[in-house]
Amino acid sequence: MSELKLDPNKEYTLMLVKPDGYRRGLVGKILARIEQKGYAIVALRVAEATDDELQDHYEEHRGKHFFESMVDFMQSGKIVAAVIEGTRVVEGVRSLVGTTNPTEAAPGTIRGDFGRDYDSGQIQNLVHASDSIASAAREIKIWFPEAAK
Repeated sequence: MSELKLDPNKEYTLMLVKPDGYRRGLVGKILARIEQKGYAIVALRVAEATDDELQDHYEEHRGKHFFESMVDFMQSGKIVAAVIEGTRVVEGVRSLVGTTNPTEAAPGTIRGDFGRDYDSGQIQNLVHASDSIASAAREIKIWFPEAAK
């Protein structure tokens, strides 16, 4: 991988397009919404998530009843990890993404427009977006280890 240098004076967030978004061919539409809002995508990675990456990424959920099914879902296909830069980007991207449950997400949000409720017991809500600047910094290092250097 090439080196990823992040400017300490700028704000970044991490977004993952989950396997359901990748399978449904929504990656371009999802990333276009980010760019249309005026944010810059500064790094992209298409990957099959490893156990270690998911254990680290979802560390706050370890031991919860849904953890194993969430990891299984995240390993059910490819994901796209994106580092996004911009002013107030963490809250802005979360606003674009919408609420966790796609059935309850507002129209105009990524989950509201493209999300589906499969009633599978595992929420398949297309994307993950960091919930704070601190979470974004931690998560970027997981998916883009070259940024940690």
